[in-house]
Amino acid sequence: MNKPSKRSGKVKHWFGRIAAWPGAAVHYFVNKWRGRAVSKKLAQSSERLLLSPVSLQELSDAWKPLAMAAVPPAGTAEMEASQSLGSIDSSFASAASFQEEERAVVARIREQTKRCNRNNVTRTAAYLAFYRRHPEVHWAFLAHMVSRNGGWNMTDLQGELLPRLLHRAQREATFGFLERANALIFGDAYPQLLLYEAGMQAGRELTHLLPAFGVSRFMAPVWSQFWRRRDPAILTVALIVNEQNFIEQRIVRHPYYRKHVLDAAFFGMQSLLQLNQILFPYELGKGSVKLGGIILEDFKDLHERIEFGKRLYAMLFSVPLIYEGAYSFACAVRHTGSRTDYAPHLFSMVRHRPRQRKYRERLEGCRLRPGAEPLYSPALAAAWPDVPLEPAEPGDWFKETASAAGYFRELALPRSFEITNEYGFALQKVEIAILAAQQFGTFAPK
Repeated sequence: MNKPSKRSGKVKHWFGRIAAWPGAAVHYFVNKWRGRAVSKKLAQSSERLLLSPVSLQELSDAWKPLAMAAVPPAGTAEMEASQSLGSIDSSFASAASFQEEERAVVARIREQTKRCNRNNVTRTAAYLAFYRRHPEVHWAFLAHMVSRNGGWNMTDLQGELLPRLLHRAQREATFGFLERANALIFGDAYPQLLLYEAGMQAGRELTHLLPAFGVSRFMAPVWSQFWRRRDPAILTVALIVNEQNFIEQRIVRHPYYRKHVLDAAFFGMQSLLQLNQILFPYELGKGSVKLGGIILEDFKDLHERIEFGKRLYAMLFSVPLIYEGAYSFACAVRHTGSRTDYAPHLFSMVRHRPRQRKYRERLEGCRLRPGAEPLYSPALAAAWPDVPLEPAEPGDWFKETASAAGYFRELALPRSFEITNEYGFALQKVEIAILAAQQFGTFAPK
């Protein structure tokens, strides 16, 4: 009797996997339904975040003259120069009238921002430290949690799974994209936070110093109003709108990142595999974790990114169990960049044995198979060196009031935001992609 060949054995294995897919699909949709049911239950205790119409009208009135001043007359050289990133009115940005004490405040904030903008870990820690000092500034905690996810995405590029699907050049380009976006947002937003804090310490508003940091004129009326009214929802939405517009030309439409990351085939694959999830761990147990979160469908779409940020904010701050769990996690677990921060039952910062060229299945949803080794997920310091920060390109994105004001209509809670099982399914999809690439020889890691 002839022995079955290795090739026929492999074919039978893959037919077996394909035959199992209908059952896996049923399991996925059952768990997705359960996630929606849990989301609905969690939402029952939510407190809706409201945007004051009176405050919004006040802001709209304040933005109009600023937007008009931002656009030079048609046909002028100034108009041509402002087409890409926009231009900042020199009189608005001038620091000549600052007092000596104010210049000292500006210098101190610049130095502190530079020190904390060294890498994703230092930025993430700075956001949380600020929020603990000023819990009225909701955006700082939202930024902390999103920044944690940014770090996890960075280390994934050097972890167990993605290096088996992406070549080194692709991973380096993607890290550069993530790092630059992370650093630019911090470099723009953190001085705003510190300036508010300096005003609190001085007992007077210092919003007029914002131009010294290149902050968009869009934010000055917002901070001035926040100083008087302490409305966290309006400030948070404004910062979401501002920061996403800030990186639109500098990152999302930058020719290098469009060619090597956003328009590359593997970035589309990441979306397909749902690797663009933002996760908020809200309950950690022995050998388990519960995750709130949502998925960003199209990073290239400015409108989608802003609405995504608003939905994250609504989930984090209007659902008590999500907020309390995420805040407890953030305070108890120091951010390292490794996914062991929230799932040590799945991931390990160290390899237990040398990396095997051939990957073998290890996952069953959000658990390891019996006897399987944890997935390697390094700390940021072990994955990537610090990158010198290049200055942000100058310019002000804000030229038109209506498009910005349109984002202040509502803060809706996502329909489904309990994604523990979806996260496990996303990991398994990556694993299946790796096994398929190995089987059919479509990728050889370098």
